[in-house]
Amino acid sequence: MLNRSAYKHYYLMLLPGLLWLFFFNLLPMYGILMAFKDFNPGLGIFKSEWIGLDNFTYMFELDDSKQVFKNTVFIALLKMIGNLIFPLVFALMLNEVRNRLFTRSVQTIVYLPHFLSWVIVAGIMLDILSYSGPVNQIFSVFGVEPTLFFANANLFPWLVVLSDVWKEFGFAAIIYFAALTSINPEMYEAAAIDGASQFKRLISITLPSILPVVVLLGTLSLGNILNAGFDQIFNLYNPSVYSTGDIIDTWVYRAGLLDMQYGLATAVGLLKSVIGLFLISVSYGLAYRFANYRIF
Repeated sequence: MLNRSAYKHYYLMLLPGLLWLFFFNLLPMYGILMAFKDFNPGLGIFKSEWIGLDNFTYMFELDDSKQVFKNTVFIALLKMIGNLIFPLVFALMLNEVRNRLFTRSVQTIVYLPHFLSWVIVAGIMLDILSYSGPVNQIFSVFGVEPTLFFANANLFPWLVVLSDVWKEFGFAAIIYFAALTSINPEMYEAAAIDGASQFKRLISITLPSILPVVVLLGTLSLGNILNAGFDQIFNLYNPSVYSTGDIIDTWVYRAGLLDMQYGLATAVGLLKSVIGLFLISVSYGLAYRFANYRIF
C-alpha cells in the first residue's frame, strides 16, 4: 500500500480543478440571495431589502413564465426523443454495411457538425432557410410561395429540434457503435445457420443486446429536461417566435440583463436548478434500477 507522500502529485494535479470549482462555481452561489431580495445595484446584494418569496410569487403570476416553462419542456422532450431514436437508427443501419471504408467515411462526415459552434450552425441554418435561400428557391419551382421559416412560431420548435438532431446524431451514435461491437459474432453465425434472415437477427439479437444502453441513455437524459439549449435558441430566435421559442434560459437572460429584473431572473434560475437537481437524482435512480449504472 502506498503512503500519503506517494499521492502528492495526484493532489497537485487535483488542485487547479478544485480552485476553478471554488472560484467559478461555489463562490458565485451567494448571488442566489438576489432571488429573495428587492435587489438594488446601488446598494448591493447584502444591503438590498429582503422580500422573502415575493419574486417567486410574482414569477408564477406572470403568463410569460408559464409559457416559458411549457416551451422549455416541449422542446427538451422533442430533443430527447430525437437524439435517442435518430442515432440508434443510424447506427443500426450503418452497422449492416459491410464496406468498412464506406462506413468509416460516413462516420467521419456525420461527426463533423458536432464540433461546430451554434453560432456557425445558426448562420448556416438562417442562410439556407432565408426568404431568398436555396430551400425557398426550390419550393418556388413548384409554385410554392416563399416562407420565412424562422419567423413562423409554429415551425420554430421543430426547426430547433431538427437542427439539434442534425448537429449531434453522428457523435451520439458513437455509444451505439461501441455497444454493437461488443455483441458476440458467433450469435449471428449461429442464427444464420438456423436460417434467420437479416431482419430477424436484428430483432432477436442486435436490439436486445443494446437495449440496456438505450435504457441507460434514455433515463440519464431525463435530468436535462429543463435544458433546451440556450446557445442554439439564442442564435436562432427573434421576437416573432417568443411565444413558442422562448425557454427558461433565454427568458432569464432577457429579464435579468436586458430588463434589469435581477431578483426575478435569479428566482427563475434558482427554481430551474432545484427542479433540475431533483430530475437528475431521479434519472440516476432509474438508471441504477434498470441498467445497473452507478457513478460511485
